[in-house]
Amino acid sequence: MGRFKRTLVAATLATTVIAGTAGWAGGSRQTAVTGPPPGTASWRADHSLHRELPDPATAGPNAVAAFFASLTDTQRHGLAARHPLVVGNLDGAPVTLRYEANARAVAAERAAALARAADAERTDGERRRARERADHCAELLRPGRQILAFDPRGRGQVAEVYGDWDAARRTAVVVPGSDIDLASFDRAKDPYGTPAGMARSLRAEMTRLAPDVPNAVVAWAGYTTPVGVGLDAASGRLAEAGAPRLARLLAGLGGAHAPAVFCHSYGSVVCGLAARDLGADEAADLVVLGSPGVRADSAADLHTGARVWAVRRNGDDWIGTIPNVELFGLGHGTDPTSAEFGARVVSSGGSHGHSGYFAPGTESLRGSAEIALGRYETVR
Repeated sequence: MGRFKRTLVAATLATTVIAGTAGWAGGSRQTAVTGPPPGTASWRADHSLHRELPDPATAGPNAVAAFFASLTDTQRHGLAARHPLVVGNLDGAPVTLRYEANARAVAAERAAALARAADAERTDGERRRARERADHCAELLRPGRQILAFDPRGRGQVAEVYGDWDAARRTAVVVPGSDIDLASFDRAKDPYGTPAGMARSLRAEMTRLAPDVPNAVVAWAGYTTPVGVGLDAASGRLAEAGAPRLARLLAGLGGAHAPAVFCHSYGSVVCGLAARDLGADEAADLVVLGSPGVRADSAADLHTGARVWAVRRNGDDWIGTIPNVELFGLGHGTDPTSAEFGARVVSSGGSHGHSGYFAPGTESLRGSAEIALGRYETVR
């Protein structure tokens, strides 16, 4: 009877979404950015080292890491200077070399945006958008920022590292949900709803709880996110495009310990689809927060080597109004915080709203930091 009721709810949800009468119908359809980064053709044609360079479209992170380990410092820096967008997005390349390459790529994008902003042949709207993009790039170029990935295509994708990744003994990766791109990556408004704000808050809490344990956190906005709460947010289409990118990132990070991966909102759909490709060496823990579902009926169905956790939704998180069903490709399945799903449930005491789980002083933030630190016995 319970399954029959869920099927009826799912059918109703699907019908209302398709008819455009439900809350899901409030967003615009996005084109997913996929494939190798810009500049790949030039990279493939580069024979300056008298050897074939790893193909960004096919070479795995381990092969990429081995390739860069075989080069001299001069050769590595030369590749980063000639092909910043490729090296900066090449999983398996040394993280510090990626920072160097991405600083060049961001500076080039800022210069191009400023040129568009000064072009009198463009419309006022085009010039305004170009100035805004130049400003966002200028923020990423501030001293001390460590940009792990930068792709200017579409709305723009960014990943940033907080802390010394190579020296860290405990690490984490934050995967955000809808409405995140270059413009909103570290917006001041609603900071704990942005990947940058969540990552900074998580790292600060990890440091507070274990000041003698070096840590680092990645804020990863490396996939095309839904805009608004439309069909993109209701379907798994963008998550399916983003999941291989997340799995590849985690496989290429390296480090002393596999990271805990924190997946917020639609980001948990991405993580759920990526989970089957994640062994314990790529992700020690998979934590979902404010999740609409992960496209699996149970934690066991994720077939992952990571421990699976779900932060309990707070009472005023709007995601709780979304039916936990999946039918005709719409909806994301079982509530990860439910007993039937079988995840380890984490308290969210003190949190408010959909983007409040990483706010300082909340039990969800403390529990997340304890998971990232491997202090599982103290998680409430």
